[in-house]
Amino acid sequence: MTKKIYKFDPSIEMEKQIREQIFHAIQGPIVKEILKKISQTEEDLYWRNLMEGSSMKVEKDLLPDFYELCQEVKTKLGVTEKVDFYITGNSEVNAFSVASDNKKEPSIVNINSALFNLMTTEELKFVIGHELGHLINKDSSLMKLTSFVFPGGSKIPISLNYKIILHSQLAELVADRYGYLACEDLGVCVSAFYKMSSGLDLVKMNVSIDTLIADNSKRLDYFLSEQGLSRESHPVNPIRVQALNLYANSTNKEDLNKGMDELTSILLRIGSGEISKHIANFIASAGIMAASANENITDEEIEEIIDNLSYHTMFPQKYLDEIVKGNVLETCNEAIINIERLDPSLKESMLNYVIDIVMSDSSIDQKEIDFVYEIGNALKFSELQIAQIIANEIQAKFIPSIYDIC
Repeated sequence: MTKKIYKFDPSIEMEKQIREQIFHAIQGPIVKEILKKISQTEEDLYWRNLMEGSSMKVEKDLLPDFYELCQEVKTKLGVTEKVDFYITGNSEVNAFSVASDNKKEPSIVNINSALFNLMTTEELKFVIGHELGHLINKDSSLMKLTSFVFPGGSKIPISLNYKIILHSQLAELVADRYGYLACEDLGVCVSAFYKMSSGLDLVKMNVSIDTLIADNSKRLDYFLSEQGLSRESHPVNPIRVQALNLYANSTNKEDLNKGMDELTSILLRIGSGEISKHIANFIASAGIMAASANENITDEEIEEIIDNLSYHTMFPQKYLDEIVKGNVLETCNEAIINIERLDPSLKESMLNYVIDIVMSDSSIDQKEIDFVYEIGNALKFSELQIAQIIANEIQAKFIPSIYDIC
């Protein structure tokens, strides 16, 4: 896809970085080359057959007005590759795009018929621009590769899964920018967002754009206050509206980036509430101390720490590196105090985690066991309780190293 240069590039740097991480994590270069040898994938055939057999193709002679509208948006966004537009009879207020893996076949943009009952011509421009934005940004190409490596979403590591969700959300914000460039009217974009989320004709409901934007600010405050999470593939409307507001009205790139950093901080949030950060701090600090107790940190121990951190932070390796740079013991002690204050029921699982780190390399050293007792004492367990918990974990999870057996 060809892109024009605008006052502000529609791309988002974090989206590009996350896309690159995912691409290399799934061995994208190799998988892509393998799939190139297949002239047309099953997914391509599925979508082409579905559109041609069940939807109305937007042809110049058949639907001249909408055809011209689609071509106008294509031209405005600088899209030179072939794209087939379709309309599908569907009550869901939605649209989607599918990139073709075969250069000889056009990509697909589908608009559900329900949109025509709600959207003005300008709002349809936003929708078309948004879907073309996905093609320009090659979002569906990455989705296809990911779906191929993990069919049905199976076996995706938790850390990678969070990155995939984050990328999907950032890609929506990029596509929204293309939608804005297609219509060049923030009010149109906002009304389109709310029509799609509510399914209501806002004109009939006598709702003004100013009221919507004011309401959006109130809702955004909830998410910025570290209460709200945005875990779906599409960011919540308060984020999308404010992101476009920044893109449309920022006078310089510095202000735009600063505002976007605040919004993306919501998307980076995995855990909820105050306790989440304390848990992450404990996992990192106690984990690294357990791993280094015998002065021999193994790859298996680090992987176990990273894996557990993945449930609490988007960038676990970076988080661990930052903890290691500071006072690790102090961080651990503070985490224990705060977790006990907020949720004492987590104490046993915390001790189990430390034991898991010790056993992760299929070896148990006396110095490591001594550290387990130290943590157990800090968590206010008795010697007997600690010994019983260690015994239970060994019985349930310990597997000797193959080298020790041989």
